[in-house]
Amino acid sequence: MSIVVTGATGHLGALIIDHLISRGIAATDITGAGRNPERLATLAATGVHTVRLDYSDPVSLATALTGADTLVLVSGSEVGQRVQQHTNAINAAKAAGVSRIVYTSAPRADTSALILAPEHKATEELIRAAGIPFTILRNGWYTENYQNLVSVARETGTYLTSAGTGRVSSASRTDYAEAVAAVLTSAGHEGKIYELSGDVAWDGTEMAQTLTTLLDIPVVFTPVSPEQHAGILQNAGLDAGTVGFVVALDGNIRDGLLDGTSGELAALIGRPTTPLIDGLRAA
Repeated sequence: MSIVVTGATGHLGALIIDHLISRGIAATDITGAGRNPERLATLAATGVHTVRLDYSDPVSLATALTGADTLVLVSGSEVGQRVQQHTNAINAAKAAGVSRIVYTSAPRADTSALILAPEHKATEELIRAAGIPFTILRNGWYTENYQNLVSVARETGTYLTSAGTGRVSSASRTDYAEAVAAVLTSAGHEGKIYELSGDVAWDGTEMAQTLTTLLDIPVVFTPVSPEQHAGILQNAGLDAGTVGFVVALDGNIRDGLLDGTSGELAALIGRPTTPLIDGLRAA
């Protein structure tokens, strides 16, 4: 088995490689592909093959996928550019004769109004059209997405959001990474789509309680309107695009688009997902 893991110099990709090795895949059967040369060098020291890869560079994709059996396509991080970048990766996989793609998508990507869903829906359609056997892991929200808010809560004593009473079933990146390793080291996952999420969906009040315990200071949940939220973010110096994205995402949470608790992530990894407080502490 020859597995190419894209995004290997990022958080999720590196964790996927760790879990593949811990589940018995030889380091020499794994190629970590990414853009950061220093992090690639660190990976190489573990015995993993490494190669430079940029989704926007078809030549680098062709080089990285030569001789590969499986492509772990970790979704790109550049919002608005993902469809073209993923198209390049899928085309390169088809040209290289890759026999399987495992893709990290978004919750209910084909039907959801989630702001992030359209690019993932388009990518899933491209994978199906390519005719390559696939497994799609629709990753829910990462607990690590809130690590900066821990510092804010420490400074202000508040957890501020415009998500209202919306709930988030977050899990830690290591949970989602282990799910990739699980589908690559066990049978029966071809053609499957998994809706992955944490076991427990929390709301703003519960997040504030968790932060209170974690930081050992009182943290108060402070709900605000979308308009108030936008103004606060603008005053903090965020650009208009980022402000719009954050407020829209909180709107998605308010509408219940990140609250699913299917249990499929825990079933795949064979253990409960990481509790919110433990995930924040680790982050």
